[in-house]
Amino acid sequence: MAVSGLTWVLTTLFVVGMLLFDFIFHARKPHTPGLKESAAWSALYVTIALSFGLFVLWHWGPNFATQYYAGYVTELSLSVDNLFVFLIIMASFKVPRESQQEVLLFGIVVSLIFRSALIFVGAAAINAFAWVFYIFGLILLITAGSTLKEALSGDDDEEESGENFFIRAVRRVFHTSDQYEGNKLFTQLDGRRAMTPMLLVMIAIGGTDVLFALDSIPAIFGLTQEVYLVFTAVVFSLMGLKQLFFLIDGLLDRLIYLSYGLSAILAFIAVKLVLHALHENNLPFINAGEPVPVLEITTQMSLVFILGVLAVTVLFSLYSPRGRAMAIIRATEDLAERYLALPADAPLEERTRINRQLGQKLGGMPRIPDHLKSELIENEQHYRDLIHRAHGEHQDFLSRATESR
Repeated sequence: MAVSGLTWVLTTLFVVGMLLFDFIFHARKPHTPGLKESAAWSALYVTIALSFGLFVLWHWGPNFATQYYAGYVTELSLSVDNLFVFLIIMASFKVPRESQQEVLLFGIVVSLIFRSALIFVGAAAINAFAWVFYIFGLILLITAGSTLKEALSGDDDEEESGENFFIRAVRRVFHTSDQYEGNKLFTQLDGRRAMTPMLLVMIAIGGTDVLFALDSIPAIFGLTQEVYLVFTAVVFSLMGLKQLFFLIDGLLDRLIYLSYGLSAILAFIAVKLVLHALHENNLPFINAGEPVPVLEITTQMSLVFILGVLAVTVLFSLYSPRGRAMAIIRATEDLAERYLALPADAPLEERTRINRQLGQKLGGMPRIPDHLKSELIENEQHYRDLIHRAHGEHQDFLSRATESR
């Protein structure tokens, strides 16, 4: 695949331009994106990514276009899984909703820089040493096993993902503040310069992105070894991640089987890498240093497998009894918290609308089996108190409104 220097320069300028546009017109102005805004921008980034695949098809042919699409879909699915950890980190640091855009954009920029470096290092290693595919395959197998183990145990390591060892060390060494001050990274506390939680959460997000890259890059090299395709697939999968975060924030909790699907995808790509390594083998202790005649998995087969696994995983998550139960429980929690967060001067219409939605969702609770309720509701007493407080506040508001007439 021949890629000119001009193509590389124009592609890089386009990526930098999109990042600057995103920062100037969105992240720089703290606000909470609505569903309509998030959906529009997510659709735009997906359209750009898919259109680029058509450009690859036109310029380099269907084989390279298929490699690009397989890489893009894989990287995007891994990015969605990463959003779970982002949610945990955001919750751990109690990041204000209106400031989350800037935190995510910072994480995306760090990830782009680090992953770009890994792409070129990985490409150089592959060109020099064919046995690197064995290492990539082993990394993905370990990652797949770890992902499956966490999914089976239900252990998300929430505490470690947020206030991890590194962040705790930073807090001990440096002077830090516990209060957010908009998007400021530093503030004055007790007459001394102190780090705000905004800087700490950016460090946590950036460090987590670095760890994600260690399984993300081997995964896409298992689908294509064309550096330009690897770079663009990674870039386009990350560019729309910020908008996707707000678009599917409420949906993430419902994708309860996503980890199983991603584990299967990573294991599949690991097998593909090992088969390719055997086909290109030059290690003297394997088949006397000669290539091993094995069946290789084509990119077309990979794309079909990845899309099929993702479709089954998402549909099963959304429509299984456990998925529907999770949807009802999370929706009632969200609506109750939204009602309790209303300002004192919130209009009656808004209060009535949220209370009505809460009542409708609660109407589905009797259909949830008791064993699922006890399994999915982390703290049943807290859940009951939350719903009771929301109903109580609404009744109190109606009583005050009636008395004032």
